[in-house]
Amino acid sequence: MQCYVIDAFSDKIFSRNPAAVCLLQHQWLEDSLMQKIANEHNLSETAFCLCQDKQYKLRWFTPAGEIELCGHATLASAFVVMNFVDSALKEVAFETKSGILRVRKNGDKYGLDLPSFALTPLELTKERVQKIEEAIGYKPIEIYLGRDLICVLENEEQVRSCKPNMSKVLELEGVLCHITTKGIEDFDCVSRSFAPKHGVDEDPVCGSGHCHLVPLWSKKLGKAQILAYQASKRGGVLLCCDKDERVSLAGDAVLYSTNTIALKE
Repeated sequence: MQCYVIDAFSDKIFSRNPAAVCLLQHQWLEDSLMQKIANEHNLSETAFCLCQDKQYKLRWFTPAGEIELCGHATLASAFVVMNFVDSALKEVAFETKSGILRVRKNGDKYGLDLPSFALTPLELTKERVQKIEEAIGYKPIEIYLGRDLICVLENEEQVRSCKPNMSKVLELEGVLCHITTKGIEDFDCVSRSFAPKHGVDEDPVCGSGHCHLVPLWSKKLGKAQILAYQASKRGGVLLCCDKDERVSLAGDAVLYSTNTIALKE
């Protein structure tokens, strides 16, 4: 089975967010086998793309299990399809557990159309704030819950310097925990994403996280276009746009490696 490792939201290797993309020709592998492959890669996501008669289906696995939405591995899969499967394509539609996800190529950029998450503001109770502070080291000034937990912090330095206690993050509400604040210079917002429930301490550049963050900052800043920065060690810039129930994210992608996975018949 052919496999590619792509650095997504990046124009150079060794940066941003790597994803493995495995191409399947005939049918899905057993779920347990796909999970073993994801565990072997030990990346934040391994995508499995089933290509049949120019129809594309996509599934994503973390080291801890299958998930229903992943942005950077969708971008990586589109890069593989448009560069190694059908180079004439300028747009690809993936059938996924989150519906049809479209990716359009525009020059060197790949634009993703993803569903956004509705956010519910959470009360800043003493117990909740204390629990979050024990997990991330800072008191949030606002808290929201969608699929994931969003903690708005006072300033960018807190986001960048955060050293979370992952065992405590595991106990928080939501699937992932995102910390964020308003950008002070070049970016509208700055964030980081922690995913120990997926077997990943920190997701370097989280596309599905920005399906929470973009609607939040779009409303706060009163504009649809959001330039976002993910302040992980590998870093990441996302060109974002809030479209009510959808979010568009755009970025580069680059090939790191190709390989063949040896599977016994």
